[in-house]
Amino acid sequence: MALKLPNKIVKILQRRRIKISLAESCTGGMLSSQITSVKGASKIFGLGIVSYSNQSKIKTLRVPKKTILKFGAVSKECCLSMARNIQKISKSDISLSITGIAGPDGGTIKKPVGLVYIGICKKSKINFRKYFFNSKLNRAQIQKKTCMKALKLIEEFL
Repeated sequence: MALKLPNKIVKILQRRRIKISLAESCTGGMLSSQITSVKGASKIFGLGIVSYSNQSKIKTLRVPKKTILKFGAVSKECCLSMARNIQKISKSDISLSITGIAGPDGGTIKKPVGLVYIGICKKSKINFRKYFFNSKLNRAQIQKKTCMKALKLIEEFL
């Protein structure tokens, strides 16, 4: 399924003439790579930004500094801001953002390793999902599971 879903999504986006852009943090561009590995993705892929640091979220994705200071980079608020702003920057029809803690370090009691937010935006319609992946998973497993959830969210949104 991991290989088939990106193909299916690219075909749907092509058929509907929809452009997508992505703002990724904890997945480090893995989702962009999965989509752009599909033949014909250049017709539907607008922009992919790996916004790993807080500074890049503020400077490049225009997430308000006060949002990160108040809620953190791994939060619903940051995730939604990332999704809205990548859409504005790229002028894409659909945008998706990912922010989370892939580990093995960086987690806290309130925000444990495995906490991930995925936001999706189409015009003024915006939604997000919050996931808690098992902290016993390694970094790569959390990243892969996050990408799979993101692909399923795109499919669902279409």
